[in-house]
Amino acid sequence: MTRPLMIFAAGLGTRMGALTADRPKPLIPVAGRALIDHALDLARGARAAPVVVNLHWKAAMLRHHLAGAGVRFSDESDRLLETGGGLRAALPLLGPEAACGPLWTLNSDAVWTGPNPLLMLDSAWREGMEALLLLVPRGGAVGYRGAGDFAMDAEGRLSRGGPFVFTGAQMLRSEGLAAIPDPVFSLNRLWDRMEARGRLFGVLHPGGWADVGRPEGIALAEALLAGALPQDAAP
Repeated sequence: MTRPLMIFAAGLGTRMGALTADRPKPLIPVAGRALIDHALDLARGARAAPVVVNLHWKAAMLRHHLAGAGVRFSDESDRLLETGGGLRAALPLLGPEAACGPLWTLNSDAVWTGPNPLLMLDSAWREGMEALLLLVPRGGAVGYRGAGDFAMDAEGRLSRGGPFVFTGAQMLRSEGLAAIPDPVFSLNRLWDRMEARGRLFGVLHPGGWADVGRPEGIALAEALLAGALPQDAAP
């Protein structure tokens, strides 16, 4: 079956320094292809439809690059809405399925090896979940500098703080977005409400994942894609 997908591509990319002075971060090349194109490969492999990409910094460049790719654009040029506000603003573009069933979201600043993360989420989704986050162990989070994001119990329920890193791929229900009054907010606020209800879950991705949020992440991601970096090594 097809499922709606939101690709987050509106960030300023400030951690990339000079690399994003003249282009948006999703257009930074990794292994000869723009980051956004790596994300679209996953979307096509999972038969995601519709696919919505949000825009902010250097929006016209990203529109031009994606012309003919069959994606819809949620333009945040006037105001950056963060992940929660951005997803809520994009719901009309994501179609009726996004209002009554789970949808996918994917960050555009990462690369993967192994199983398609979107298909993994789809196969692991079950009744009673409000969000299912795709995670990797801290030791396998290539290019990631944090200590970890979540702990996970035997049933897959998540709590804050722990050895697992959120990869930027998830499947979630969108109904709870309407209860948050602010126009600009992070999806963390929605997750906190889901966690309190015991409806926030996670699943581990068995392949490789590299965070390409900083300049040094580019070489690490290219090494991962080339098979030159062990999947359990996270500098």
